[in-house]
Amino acid sequence: MRWQAAPSKLFCSSPPDGNNTPPSMLRHLTSKIKATGPIPVAEYMREVLTNPVKGYYVRNNMLGPEGDFITSPEISQIFGELIGVWIISEWMGAGQPKQLQLVELGPGKGSLASDVLRVFSQLQSVLGGASVSLHLVEVSPALSLLQAQNLTGNRSQEADAEDDPVYRRGETDAGLPVSWYHQLDDVPTGFSVFVAHEFFDALPIHKFQRTEKGWREVLVDIDPEKPDTLRFVVAPAPTLASTSLVQADETRDHVEVSAEGGVIVQQLARRIIEDGGAALIIDYGHNGTKTDTFRGFKGHQLHDVLASPGSADLTADVDFNYLRRMAGGGVACLGPVTQRTFLKNMGIDTRMQVLLRNCSDPSTRKQLISSYNMLTNPAKMGERFHFFSLLHPSRLAKPQKPEGLKLEKKKSPAPLPVAGFTELKFA
Repeated sequence: MRWQAAPSKLFCSSPPDGNNTPPSMLRHLTSKIKATGPIPVAEYMREVLTNPVKGYYVRNNMLGPEGDFITSPEISQIFGELIGVWIISEWMGAGQPKQLQLVELGPGKGSLASDVLRVFSQLQSVLGGASVSLHLVEVSPALSLLQAQNLTGNRSQEADAEDDPVYRRGETDAGLPVSWYHQLDDVPTGFSVFVAHEFFDALPIHKFQRTEKGWREVLVDIDPEKPDTLRFVVAPAPTLASTSLVQADETRDHVEVSAEGGVIVQQLARRIIEDGGAALIIDYGHNGTKTDTFRGFKGHQLHDVLASPGSADLTADVDFNYLRRMAGGGVACLGPVTQRTFLKNMGIDTRMQVLLRNCSDPSTRKQLISSYNMLTNPAKMGERFHFFSLLHPSRLAKPQKPEGLKLEKKKSPAPLPVAGFTELKFA
């Protein structure tokens, strides 16, 4: 499972899983390195995961029991339902604007979006006449087709024009419009709530090592003694990344920085400031304390990041301190808080009581209890995953005193009908 943690084997070379003939992605990478020299880890990740021809995310459906990892929305629909309640709460706190765009980055199979939309449907009396639409940012053709099937059935089609920023359109059973994009910038402006669940951990990272001569970037190179094997090396001289991405007051000896993640957070912050809305980032991560977290997953097991590139998922813990810094001071950043804390604050215990009270089938009850344990147990996902939000500054009250350091959240203009939520049907 993707939430398991283990250090990656930095500076260890990795053979290509015993194949005599190097896989196509490995051949592509070795050709690239021979032509240009060792490449940054960020470039390695980008090629391995999102190369338009050979990339792991482009070619594979990697989710679920038969894939390489499983995510919270696949474990229980309660996870998505509670996020749906949070979204409606933020929409209400913003004054119930007439437009609500739900934007999901890296939507997987579409399970999370489906559960959120079901909450929207069953709390329609709260949403009133608001215009609701779903916008999915997805680079994988294989996953976009799966999302379309799960969310729209046969009611979607590819865009006619190649230059259309929307490459697929459809609608749900309830008639809500659904659009697919390759990048966040293509999503229309307007009041939006952005959700990114296990999205930032797959964004390319640069790795840096402190040396006697200063910070040096960690690169991926070919092992001179094994031409079909990749290895990590340290750049002999400063690179543009090592001189611009490492903070001057950094105290760690090894640092991972996702410049791409920083850019996306800046985009989210700008849109929230200009158009209103909020963003919820859910991932495993830390507050600028960890060092080497780069690792691979294949068949729900840890996998050497340099072995058989393109056959396994690559991931690294999210540095929430870096995201907070990149968001700037224009938005309010809350968290990170643990998944256990967030779900309990959103009422998962009440929801579970209702479901168990209305469930007489022993096997279903066992599944409910098991999924609850997986999501909230500190030894499992409960403290492994964290929730981090970006809010419009209007959602926070100003401190009463100049010396006050804590900002308190404003109350929503109307209470969320929890009783109505607890009566949601379990599908």
